[in-house]
Amino acid sequence: MIQRPLRIWWLALRLSAGLWWDGKRWTYPGGPTPERRSRRARRRARWLTREFLALGSAFIKLGQLLSARPDVLPPELVEELASLQDQVPAFPFAVVQALLEEELGERCAEIIDLEELPLGSASLAQVHRASLRSGRQVVLKVQRPGLERLFRLDLEVLQQLAAVVQRHPRWGRGRDWVGIAQECRRVLLRELDFRLEAEHAARFRQQFLDDPGIRIPAVVWELSSRRVLCLDYVPGIKINDRDALLAAGIVPAAVAEKGAASYLQQLVRFGFFHADPHPGNLAVAPDGTLIYYDFGMMGQLSGRLRSRLGRMVRAAAARDASTLVKELQASGVIAPEADPGPVRRLVRVMLNDALTPPFSANVLQKLSGDLYDLVYGQPFRVPPELIFVMRALSTFEGVGRSLDPGFSLVAIARPYLLPLMTSSGNGGGDLLGELSRQAAEVGSRALGIPRRLDDSLARIEQGDLQVQIRAGETDRLLRRLALAQQSAGQSMLLAGLAVAASLLATSRQPALVVIPAVASLPVGLGWLKLQARLSRDGRLDQLPGIATSTTDPD
Repeated sequence: MIQRPLRIWWLALRLSAGLWWDGKRWTYPGGPTPERRSRRARRRARWLTREFLALGSAFIKLGQLLSARPDVLPPELVEELASLQDQVPAFPFAVVQALLEEELGERCAEIIDLEELPLGSASLAQVHRASLRSGRQVVLKVQRPGLERLFRLDLEVLQQLAAVVQRHPRWGRGRDWVGIAQECRRVLLRELDFRLEAEHAARFRQQFLDDPGIRIPAVVWELSSRRVLCLDYVPGIKINDRDALLAAGIVPAAVAEKGAASYLQQLVRFGFFHADPHPGNLAVAPDGTLIYYDFGMMGQLSGRLRSRLGRMVRAAAARDASTLVKELQASGVIAPEADPGPVRRLVRVMLNDALTPPFSANVLQKLSGDLYDLVYGQPFRVPPELIFVMRALSTFEGVGRSLDPGFSLVAIARPYLLPLMTSSGNGGGDLLGELSRQAAEVGSRALGIPRRLDDSLARIEQGDLQVQIRAGETDRLLRRLALAQQSAGQSMLLAGLAVAASLLATSRQPALVVIPAVASLPVGLGWLKLQARLSRDGRLDQLPGIATSTTDPD
């Protein structure tokens, strides 16, 4: 157990050294370009994903959680971690039997036929098919032995790492790594309790009881515990196996539409949704019914976000970027002190791309990439549930295109979003109330226009009107020019001191060389500080939206 913390710290040291190397301009032959930086960042992300897989269960789940934080991780790493899937060897069948007896006790007698070969094996558990005395066909999800002790050890080391990174002057600025580590600890330890997953499965099944096109396995409560979950056995064809679907007489396009519609229902109608709908967790029954599996990772839209969802959809449908940004600020997605100019421009471009026919086949994937680029390194805090929503919709979009080349998620979503555009969930009078509020706001502004014009004209006549011009880019260039001039002056002074030292060293009194050497120390220190400031300003210029954030007309 001592070796494992050392292995984790060694990975952290290698990662920090790699990030330091990637951040140096001189490590790029021919100079750094956005394409070269992106390629290197993607290679680094793939390497880190492989290391997480090698470290096992806790780090696989940790990577999946961190992929929902594009505000603190670069886009390349977010995309790689989002695709992190685990496939590990099964543990012995004798261990499965012993664990079932330990968890279920006498209730094990209800299981009369337990298949030795597992249906699947992952980092947290493996699944075995079984028959009960009543003839009921079930599956048993059995947790790997010793997993909780391993999780607690890994998470304790991660807490220590987070505290170290938080004190870093650059990596810790504007990021709460300690808070992120604590949240990951809370979520991962909860995921080890299969009783919570049973509650999720039961709640999710309740949502679709009246929908004959959706099937959710029922929980067998008497055979479920903290480390064992028993569900009905519901076999099906993997949702992305197009050939098998056609052979069974199932129309792939209908499956794609049904999957997208069911997920939109989860978001719009229920607010409780499946947060990991990859093809391995979706299947199709022989009669065309859609089947959901694995309820360990579920999401719930917060009340604050749902209450504003209707206004966001209305603003997006009207392509009103300013109102949409205000709603995002009000819901806590964008920090109140953030400059909304760059955000408005990107939102406007995203809305035009997404809502201009013909609709792009991969519109959600493009929007997710734009969102990752927008929030990284900026004062935004995107709720993880929103990231899970976009990722799940992107997954359905990809599955839909594999089943039907003409699949359009935007077209399918329209009837589900219309109710949000006319109501925010508080009754049928919301639309009239919203229209009344907007009419009153416009009226009050219109009545105030003559007074504001009169005040402005009076100030012009009195010579009191001041015009403030924001020239952030010009100020930054002037500051860099001044720094460059100071750097050149100090370089010349250092060169002069070096020449003086050389002359004194060859004179009759070489001990005098100490004088220019001592004088060069503060000059050299000042020169190094200037180089650091110039390098920092250069990195700021490369951030998206910085160079143009001061010329927004809105």
